[in-house]
Amino acid sequence: MKKVIVTAKKEDLEKIEAVTKDVLHFSKKEDDLIRVTIYIHNKELDCIIGKLRDAIDSRYRESIIEVYTPDFIISSVLKRGEKKVEKAKEITPVEKLIDTTRPHLRLDLSKLALTTIAGIIALMGLFLNNVAIIIGAMLLSPLLGPIYAFTINTAVGKTKDALKSVGNLGIQLLMVIILSALVTLVISLFIDLSLTSEILLRMNPSFIYILMALLLGFASILALSKGITEIIAGVAIAAALLPPAVVTGITIVLYPHQTPSPLALTLENVLGLMAGSLSATLILDISPRRYYERVVARKFIARISLVLIILLALLFTSSLLL
Repeated sequence: MKKVIVTAKKEDLEKIEAVTKDVLHFSKKEDDLIRVTIYIHNKELDCIIGKLRDAIDSRYRESIIEVYTPDFIISSVLKRGEKKVEKAKEITPVEKLIDTTRPHLRLDLSKLALTTIAGIIALMGLFLNNVAIIIGAMLLSPLLGPIYAFTINTAVGKTKDALKSVGNLGIQLLMVIILSALVTLVISLFIDLSLTSEILLRMNPSFIYILMALLLGFASILALSKGITEIIAGVAIAAALLPPAVVTGITIVLYPHQTPSPLALTLENVLGLMAGSLSATLILDISPRRYYERVVARKFIARISLVLIILLALLFTSSLLL
């Protein structure tokens, strides 16, 4: 159940009433403003929000739409309305999806610290040939955020935020590679290190890994858009990115001539995740509400998709030669 509060100019009341005539709502006048409180089922939210945005004049700073989730509501009217919407498809409003990407646009100290710790733990797991430790590192890794932010912002045509997300992901992966190389160098001064089977697995790029990344990217956006917990999707993303990046750092120190292989795998997975995620937004129809914004977003997606396809083809071709 959702509670929507709309504050707007009195002139917009008639349009708002036309939108809310079939749902439970209450209106209150405050000077030259009106405040409308609406109670609706979750499956009605996306449709109502779209109509309300068209109904109010958003040029005024007083025009606000707020959405809340009450702990519970006791109402016979809403209870009777459940049957009307039970067969409807629940769609997460695009405004909510955009809002959830905002924390991932900032690369703060906590994210860098988590990435650092996850990279060190993954390195230990790789040298110990211990899958459980590697999975533990994936649980800590915050690499899902930039991929998710890139995908949603690309889908809605927010070019600057999408590119910022790519930059954040690049910084995190570069940090993992450099840190892995430094830690490996220090450990190698005291212990003879060898390549375990878990490390060797990440040194052979192939088309299967690209396909896996495409599917993981698609599944992660599907899960997050349906409200499935972020940690599940996050592990999937980290599985594709964290170990290959760590192995890249390891090979820089131990076997420099083999570094291109895990690096190519890391880049293939990054591009595959992005491509798979973008395809999910097209199938789920995640896009801006306004027509002209949708046109701009589609053009941006087309350009990004073309770049991803070209880069994936080049990486796959080069990996065959490694």
